[in-house]
Amino acid sequence: MLYWTVIFLIIALVAGVLGFGGVASAASGIAKVLFVIFLILFLVSLVAGRGWI
Repeated sequence: MLYWTVIFLIIALVAGVLGFGGVASAASGIAKVLFVIFLILFLVSLVAGRGWI
């Protein structure tokens, strides 16, 4: 999941440099959502691995 976040971030950066504002905005939004999902899943697996749940 982190891989896809980085891919969409790179797409957003390239689109921003080339002047495609709509594509950059969409790719940036997708990257943010994927990063939050990755972070939540990471924290859940971290807590579950310690046996607290």
